[in-house]
Amino acid sequence: SLSSQMLTERKVYYEILKKVQYSNGDITEWLDWFLNCLYRALETSEGTMKEVLYKSEFWDKHKDTSINSRQRLMLNKLLDGFDGKLKSSKWAKITKCSADTALRDIKDLMEKGILKQEESGGRSTNYELIEL
Repeated sequence: SLSSQMLTERKVYYEILKKVQYSNGDITEWLDWFLNCLYRALETSEGTMKEVLYKSEFWDKHKDTSINSRQRLMLNKLLDGFDGKLKSSKWAKITKCSADTALRDIKDLMEKGILKQEESGGRSTNYELIEL
């Protein structure tokens, strides 16, 4: 929202406002800042809307898929922008289950076409959502 964006940029807002207040009455600089701030707020809102719509489309696509509570928790974390790489050890820690259960949950979602193994390889295996 515009108010959130202005709050984020409040230091610059107050600097420009103060500068304009003590100038000759020309508010061009403030208007320029305000319109750019509005543009940034709209861009942020557009990004947020895309994320919300994607999450909605994902759950609509998988509404008839059997998904347990641990899987639902982790899928929501992935859809909300999971921080770092998804490994079975992280899955187990977050969902408070055993490593074997975490791996079974992941394999189940892979079989259902929801998760895939990352192609990066390396020491440990990482997983990611399959794009819609």
